[in-house]
Amino acid sequence: MTKPALRPFVADDQDGVITLVDGVYHEYGDRLCLPGADADLADIAGTYLDHGGAFIVLAAGTIVGSHALLPLDPEAGTCTFRRLYLDSSLRGTGWGEKLMGWAIELARAQDFERVEFWSDTRFRRAHRFFERIGFQRDGRTRQMDDGWIPYQEYFFWRDLDTPLPTPASSLPSD
Repeated sequence: MTKPALRPFVADDQDGVITLVDGVYHEYGDRLCLPGADADLADIAGTYLDHGGAFIVLAAGTIVGSHALLPLDPEAGTCTFRRLYLDSSLRGTGWGEKLMGWAIELARAQDFERVEFWSDTRFRRAHRFFERIGFQRDGRTRQMDDGWIPYQEYFFWRDLDTPLPTPASSLPSD
């Protein structure tokens, strides 16, 4: 694998992002549902970039990571994070922190004060990561039936007035 590099999403990345996300879903016995839960991936630019958001990829010959920010309620200072995915070979290597650090810094630069998002209950390792870097659950769950199989999600939030617990110097370089 070539050395991974973070960069902004371009249209040619769309199939690679779809392949990455579908591969992660397969790890959990599921698959991508472009007509439902994953419709945003059929038009990443239109869903994210055209609505004041941002989408980045981690590229190493192929797309091996992704993350996105999308405004929720700019007047209330809230945004959401979506599509934080990493190839299994890169989990636990610091790239998750790098992707999350990008999103948090971008949210702060755009004057957002709070991040809110939902995460599939099956993604336990991701939830431990979210909590380690300061995201909290408030106990809410929701039932979802927009995929090929029904699933549940947990609600996470984090105020942006505190720094990430992981020092930036410990993160891999681009």
